[in-house]
Amino acid sequence: MSEIKNLKPTCVWRNFHALTQVPRPSGHLEKVQQFLLDFAKKAGVEAYIDKANNVVMKKAATPGMENRKTVILQAHMDMVPQKAPESHHNFETDPIETHIDGEWVKANNTTLGADNGMGVAAIMAVMEDKEMKHGPIEGLITADEETGMFGANDLPEGELDGDILMNLDSETWGKFVIGSAGGIDITAELDYKEVETDSTDAAVKVTLSGLRGGHSGLEIHEGRGNANKLMVRFVHDAIRQTEARLATWHGGNMRNAIPFKAEVVLTLPKENVEALKELATDWKEEFIEEYRDIEKGIELTVEEVATPKTQVPEPIQDNLIAAIYACHNGVERMIPSLPSVVETSSNLAIIDIEAGKATFKILARSSSEEMKAYVSEMLQSCFNMAGMKVNFSGSYVGWDPNPDSELLKMLLKVYKEQNNEEGIVQVDHAGLECSIILGKYPHLDVVSFGPTIRSPHTSTERCLIKTVEPFWQFLKQALEEVPTK
Repeated sequence: MSEIKNLKPTCVWRNFHALTQVPRPSGHLEKVQQFLLDFAKKAGVEAYIDKANNVVMKKAATPGMENRKTVILQAHMDMVPQKAPESHHNFETDPIETHIDGEWVKANNTTLGADNGMGVAAIMAVMEDKEMKHGPIEGLITADEETGMFGANDLPEGELDGDILMNLDSETWGKFVIGSAGGIDITAELDYKEVETDSTDAAVKVTLSGLRGGHSGLEIHEGRGNANKLMVRFVHDAIRQTEARLATWHGGNMRNAIPFKAEVVLTLPKENVEALKELATDWKEEFIEEYRDIEKGIELTVEEVATPKTQVPEPIQDNLIAAIYACHNGVERMIPSLPSVVETSSNLAIIDIEAGKATFKILARSSSEEMKAYVSEMLQSCFNMAGMKVNFSGSYVGWDPNPDSELLKMLLKVYKEQNNEEGIVQVDHAGLECSIILGKYPHLDVVSFGPTIRSPHTSTERCLIKTVEPFWQFLKQALEEVPTK
């Protein structure tokens, strides 16, 4: 295994390597919080955990720079725990296994955690640097961004003194993000009473796998396959053609990740098992043809299993299948004034049907509050017609762009000086914590940037090595050129 901590700049890669050795999936952050506190103590900077479980670090200005505006460097400490089917990785206990593959740093069949570990590593490098010139700096490393932006939502007002916020959670070097979409979590639930399975029936487990998955904000427009939406087509056909009945369904595991795998258990008359297997072969060929330019590894497998004692009642089954079919998934609309940027989308991320309870989880995004409300009502209407109860949670507003930002102008100047090309200013469909933090600190001047990361929220996540050195040199000069108060 290659030693990524020896890559340049060593100050960033060494800290990122150390971070990969600390388990930090969303919802399990105690170890990484202590790791960051221990780091800050060793680096000689003030640090504490606030009431929102964020880690806050504060570093005094270097001599002669005390009159500069205070900069908040912001990243999130948690990572999405996704792994390939063949991986036995335990995100709560095991370190991430990294390796160098050509010009990329990758992980061994798991998410790498460069989202947003590279941002955290850069903050650590700034905090421990004794030579860098800078004004007052605050490091805000937020908790549980990936599952609901809880650290940003619960950030105490009046805790930070910053005038400028540099968010380090963008994923294409050379692009400067000045706006992002808002989002809302939508959960549909239905309790039902299971019915007994015919004791003479057989049962099969059908697995749809091999999809690319991906980030439901950054990659929702690419037309990647959603395992739940593909599986429903097969299940519907199996019910119609082979007298199959639904016993269980499990698809997806993170709201903000396009689901790459789904499993269902179906019961059916024994004499129809071979027909169902043939049907699965036909649907696999159909999916491969439909996604031939997008997905390269689609698998649809059938395995005979022990017949479960109970299954979903037929009327409930039919309603749930109809709801999955009807549920909007993917892009709803592009921004009219920026037709290359997604405005509104939804991701049918998680389906769990088992033991008398059906739960669907969706993340809807929009840079328009009116369109966010529209897609939310649309989805609620869909699920209500299936008899499901719908709850909304974790809503956050979009980040309105400020193209006249003083910070943006300074960053673009520094970028051009260092790279001899113009930086690209953009608005992202992916949600960033900036909008939430601005709601509590509206005076902040905010821009987001970072090194290049691809396929976040998937087991093929990777960081482009050659972008980390210029990212670091850029950050150092930007901190040195922060204007006076």
